[in-house]
Formats: sequence, C-alpha cells, structure tokens
Amino acid sequence: MQLHFSPSMRSITISCSNGFIGLMKIKVAARHISYRTLFHTILILAFLLPFVFILTAVVTLEDCLGRRLGPRFLGRVDDSGQRLVRDFYKILNQVNAEEIPHGLKLPASFSQLVSDMKNNQYDARTFAFMLRAMMEKSEWEIRESKFSELMNKHFAASSIPKGIHCLSLRLTDEYSSNAHARKQLPPPELLPLLSNKSYHHFILSTDNILAASVVVASTVQSSQKPEKIVFHVITDKKTYAGANLSDTTPRTFASKLQARSPKYISLLNHLRIYIPELFPNLDKVVFLDDDVVIQHDLSPLWEIDLEGKVNGAVETCKGEDEWVMSKHFRNYFNFSHPLISKNLDPDECAWAYGMNIFDLSAWRKTNIREKYHSWLRENLKSNLTMWKLGTLPPALIAFKGHVHPIDPSWHMLGLGYQNNTNIESVKKAAVIHYNGQSKPWLQIGFEHLRPFWTKYVNYTNDFIRNCHILES
Repeated sequence: MQLHFSPSMRSITISCSNGFIGLMKIKVAARHISYRTLFHTILILAFLLPFVFILTAVVTLEDCLGRRLGPRFLGRVDDSGQRLVRDFYKILNQVNAEEIPHGLKLPASFSQLVSDMKNNQYDARTFAFMLRAMMEKSEWEIRESKFSELMNKHFAASSIPKGIHCLSLRLTDEYSSNAHARKQLPPPELLPLLSNKSYHHFILSTDNILAASVVVASTVQSSQKPEKIVFHVITDKKTYAGANLSDTTPRTFASKLQARSPKYISLLNHLRIYIPELFPNLDKVVFLDDDVVIQHDLSPLWEIDLEGKVNGAVETCKGEDEWVMSKHFRNYFNFSHPLISKNLDPDECAWAYGMNIFDLSAWRKTNIREKYHSWLRENLKSNLTMWKLGTLPPALIAFKGHVHPIDPSWHMLGLGYQNNTNIESVKKAAVIHYNGQSKPWLQIGFEHLRPFWTKYVNYTNDFIRNCHILES
C-alpha cells in the first residue's frame, strides 16, 4: 500500500498492489467570500476532514488487504463504504434536530477533541454532538465580539476628543472675557460681500471648531483667487463663541446605536434643506460638510452648467472603488415597506452629500422642501423603518429628478470607512471626504489617511498648543 500527496496538496491517493486506487480531491472555487464564511468553512473542514479521511482510509485498506476491518467507531459493521457514509449523514441529521445534551463538556481545542475521542472512544453520535456544540459556541462568541466592536466604535466615533473639547472651552472663555474677540463678524464694510453674487459662496454647517478650521484653511490655500471666497458658517449657540475666534466633524444593533448618535439627531444636519430661504440673495452656492478637505481650486464649479437641475453631485453607483462607489437606492431604503416599493426603484443610482453645487434659483421653483418634510413624517409614522438613519435617504427622495451628475474627481468619498483607499486617487481628488466613523481627528481614524487632513491644522496656534492637540 502507498500513500501519495500531490505537490499542490489538492489530492491524496491511496493505492495497493491489487490495483485499487482511492482518490480524494479538495477543490477551491475562485470566488469572493467573506471572512466570516471563510472562518466557518475552515472550522467545519478542520472537524470533518480528519473523520472523512479516516473513513476513506479504512474502506481503502479493506480492499487492499482483502479483509473487513469493520468500523468499530460507528458501533456496528456495514457492508460498504457508501453505507458507512450514509449512516454518518443520518446521524448528523438526527443530531441537528435534537437538543444538545445538558452539561456537555466541550474541549477547548481541536487537539483536545482528538485526545478525548481517543481516550473515551466516542461513537459518531457523541462526536456529532460535540462538533455541533463547539460550532454553536464559536458562533455565539463571534456575535458577541461583533456587538462589542460595534459598541466600542460607536463610543469612539460619538465622543469628543479631549483636545477638541479643551479648544472649544478655551475659545469660549476668550470670547466672554475679551471684548476684541466679540467684535462683529464680518466687519460692517464687508457686509455687502455676503450677498455679492460675483463672489464664490461656500456654506459650511458644523459644531466642530477644529474641523471647520480645516475646511476653511484648505479651501483658501487651494484657491487661485482666495480673495473671491466668502464662507457662510452655520453653527449652534454653544459653538458660536468659540467659532468666532478660529483663525482658520450586527446591522439592527448598529442601527440602534446610530439612532443615539448626535450626527443623526442634530438639526444642523437637516438645515441644508432650508438653504434657499436662509440665503435669499444668492443664486449659486457650494455646500461643504465639516469632514472634507479641499485640495484643488474649486472656482471651476461655478462654471458648471447644471442644465436646469438643482443639485450638482457625484453619483455613487459606479467607479473604480467597488466598495464605496456601488451605492443604489436598495442600499439605503427598506423595499419591504409598501410606500418605498411603490415609489422608488431599488436600482436607481444614489449620489453623495458632502460637496454639492446648489442652484438656488432653480431650487426655489420646486417643492423639494415640502417633499422632504412629507417623507420625514411618513418615516416617523412607520417608526423609522423606511430607510437607514441619516439625512441622505430623505434627500435622495426629495431631490429625485433634480440632480445633475458631476465628474467623480471633484468629490472622493469613503476616507472615514474604507481602509483600502487608493492613495494616488486621494492625491488627485479636488475634495476628499472622511465620511464614516473613522474621522481624522479621532483615534480610530486611519493613520495613512490622516496626514491629508492634519496638514491644514495650525499647530503653532496658542489655543491648539495649550490644548495639546499634537500632530500625529
């Protein structure tokens, strides 16, 4: 009898002098699988392959030696190897339908399982129960680990870093104690610029002073005509004082955590729907989120013809990055809800918030705001089950038919949740967006992507130095 392993380890052959050959091959399909699926596959193979190999070897040896060894492991003697395998499948099905025996002691590792089988001479039924119990235990541990990961990441993403909190407090204190800091912004002589249509008007909604300073600094430093830029910063009362001094933000379980995130309950995130009313004297603006960085001159945006549409945005259903740029309506909406399935197409392309060109003149001729409010009310009636939390889903509905796609190079997304972002693509993008939980000012931010943000932080500023906001 001879035992042969192929060089690729994809086949095992047992042969003997009478010419019988038993061949067992393991083939791996070329397909993409998740880490979780891979883990379960390896676990199953680790338990089953030794058992199957032993059964195959026993049957082959019987033919080689011309005698029946008998599968004592199964507690009885069968007439064929096929019968032996069928009986084992039958045992597996029976075990799957029964309750796991109470108090079953599980081994801590596969090697311990093998040792216990050898010492205690387990039959196939006991082995199957042990295998099932070990797999269910592993599944439970994976699920608990995922919950812990989601909880920890939620706290990390929702918390305010100590340095940024310190900065806000110190600036607020300076505002209250320094009369010069409380001077009117902008100065009276510059007030006409706020409605001058020949300037490039940017709107920024934020409650993060440091993040806002990066947006402003990167926009000004990247512009060929910084003197033509006007920033309109929308903030809340607690942030206003500090901002005046800045010299330059399992699926069901995750959804419940998101519902408690300030990002989804802050009115600042919904204010962009009121831009036409907030800025009645402007016709065209660029709206920026506070987690973006501007790397190139944005003045050409004002030359883009939106062709009668309201919202110039980058579509997110096509692009080189299949993870970030593969978003359709099905990724945001619950199509099992009758109102959603009746009014929306799951294959419709989504678009991105974060850097948008708005034609306010065209917007004022539409019912976008009323449509937005109407769908918010419907979602409240449905106990927030119609779409994923956030301001983008209701905007996808409200702006339906009013979006003009712009070139993706204007707005690169995913730097806050895509670790495999292409660095060369980041360098070329006009605007990079750290959308996602891993913001660059947080410890959970991606180290290799943070420098594109930190280069615009003024670390020589006294307030930043005194709050120990250090360049990482």
